[in-house]
Amino acid sequence: MSEHISYLREYFIDKKIHHKFRQSEMSSDYLANTFTSTLERLSDIHRATQRLKWVLENEKPVVLQNEKIVMLRTVPEIPEIFSQDEFNNICKVHYIHEKGKVCNITPDYAHGIGTGFDEKRAQIKERISHFDVVEDKSVLEWLNCALEVLDAVEAFCERYRVEAQRVGNHEAAKVLSRVPKHPPETFHEALQYFRILHFCLWCSGNYHNTVGRFDQYMYPYFARDIERGILTREEALELIQEFFLSFNKDSDLYFGMQQGDNGQSMVLGGLDMQGKDTFNALSSLCLKAALELRLIDPKINLRVSSKTPLAIYEEGSNLTRQGLGFPQYSNDDVVIKALKNWGYSEADAHDYVVAACWEFIIPGQGMDIPNIGALSFVEVVTETLKGLDDCANFEDLMAAIKKEIFRQAEKICTGLNNIYMEPAPMLSILMSGCIEAGQDISRGGVYNNFGLHGTGLSTAADSLAAVRRFIFDDKTVSKTELMNALDNDFIGHEKLRAMLRYDAPKMGNDDDYVDDIACQLLNWFADALEGKQNERGGIFRPGTGSAMYYIWHGEDAGATPDGRKKGEAIACNYSPSLAAKLDGPFSIIRSFSKPDLYRVANGGPLTIELHDTLFRNDESVKKVALFVKSYIDMGGHQLQINAVNREKLLDARDNPGKYGNSLIVRVWGWSGYFTELDRVYQDHIIGRAEVML
Repeated sequence: MSEHISYLREYFIDKKIHHKFRQSEMSSDYLANTFTSTLERLSDIHRATQRLKWVLENEKPVVLQNEKIVMLRTVPEIPEIFSQDEFNNICKVHYIHEKGKVCNITPDYAHGIGTGFDEKRAQIKERISHFDVVEDKSVLEWLNCALEVLDAVEAFCERYRVEAQRVGNHEAAKVLSRVPKHPPETFHEALQYFRILHFCLWCSGNYHNTVGRFDQYMYPYFARDIERGILTREEALELIQEFFLSFNKDSDLYFGMQQGDNGQSMVLGGLDMQGKDTFNALSSLCLKAALELRLIDPKINLRVSSKTPLAIYEEGSNLTRQGLGFPQYSNDDVVIKALKNWGYSEADAHDYVVAACWEFIIPGQGMDIPNIGALSFVEVVTETLKGLDDCANFEDLMAAIKKEIFRQAEKICTGLNNIYMEPAPMLSILMSGCIEAGQDISRGGVYNNFGLHGTGLSTAADSLAAVRRFIFDDKTVSKTELMNALDNDFIGHEKLRAMLRYDAPKMGNDDDYVDDIACQLLNWFADALEGKQNERGGIFRPGTGSAMYYIWHGEDAGATPDGRKKGEAIACNYSPSLAAKLDGPFSIIRSFSKPDLYRVANGGPLTIELHDTLFRNDESVKKVALFVKSYIDMGGHQLQINAVNREKLLDARDNPGKYGNSLIVRVWGWSGYFTELDRVYQDHIIGRAEVML
């Protein structure tokens, strides 16, 4: 790491000196009184446009003398466009996903960065000139708002250019004299252009703004500068590292369940339509930049396949060795097949990226909502067991399980109607077809699919395997005894609980007795959603992820036949139960690669904790790389690994001051600083570490 990057890291990350520029007087009450209250008679698209204009006009440009990638938030809160009463009225008649804002999608950065604002403005004016009077007037309204957005962003950038010139940062001033008005000509200009777009999306009230296939759309600028001798690889690395730092300047202000849950996910590599692996020199520099910086943003995701060389897995495993909790690996062999099966075009399926965590979306094309709900396999089991007396054999029980999966899936899907999202004019300008249609992306894109998580799979499979073994096969436990134990949370049934917990088959040990049940559950989940259409004409995509539901569903669920007590945690994502005794890492990947994962590929990685001593030298890292490659070659769809140390985690929980932000962990689909996590997440990670390999 260069001296320049070390200085910036200390300024923005270690000491957070830049926080002094934040306008602390801009509280929520201040924003409501000075901005939101002025919007009462405006349409929602005008409100969204005025919000971005107001934020950018009130931002105070801050430029350090030697920084190359500028822009820093000084308005700490983004105002709402509706008063609380107005929003409450909207909620009465609409389904609101999360905060009711467009989020968790990826713009078309390749086209957005490759097209200057002058050209965008010309496109919009051309569309206006052909506006047909028979068209909905909202089309013209949206197009005029889009022009206002471009003007506001350019005016904001000009103020930054003037400030850069004033402080003597002539390099930054020169870059801002070109972008975003014109397309970038250099790698530096392209990086600054991205920063402008990304910054303004957050200022628009949109959140979980993903990065997409950075090494693909930025590669032409990088390669051209290298070829022309404008940049050396060392200079390019420094630029990338400063660019990575920019993701962390304001991230504590971003919306998320916790610090780190902000959606800044970057995808590297992947197969093109000719079957060629696109991992390139820029991809490798990004991995090196992340390795040296050791920051939680951006989160690195590697697209891999059976064609991926071991060397790339080794580069990724070196990041895991640092305890970053990433990269997360996605298997093109499975994902591309899944997307095509769901109706995505060949080109779009090959261009997939991940959303905020790991759900699969298409840049510039998709208004998919990949995390709109979740089915709890644990609840399916607990509800079905209420009718256990009516089951003459295990086949009867499984038939009832299938019926319950279909019932719960139907209930979830029918509840997702009349969705409202605030307009997102800035984001829409960067999405395919919005200018041509004169329509905001909040009303839909090329793809409008909904994703449902499937949580607690291993707990459900383990529970059903225990019932099968002890009630129907061995007949050592009666139905009445089991149900009494569950109803009493195993109080007075400790011996039975121990048998269920430690003697029953567990998913993750390459045992078909339980693994076949898991495969059946996932297939039924897929069957239950097959052919269902949502209100926007899209489909419902099942997945193996959990997001934060692994906490909520675990807390809500009663005792289960795997020996789990009421409220006890369930596994995060697609993983073995926290109570499982495991034979080793290879038994896990054999178990978890058995299902037809292309049918449940909304997203959700196999999540494994490995002890940090397994990464003690280069030879150990190579073994981990071989392990990852094996899972992909077996047909696994996604994988993420935490390199953790339980004793260190316990000490950090009790003595956070000793660690600061030096201890990074993977939470579910994002990495965070362990000492900043809420206790419930810390305890779950420690629990996962207790059964680590």
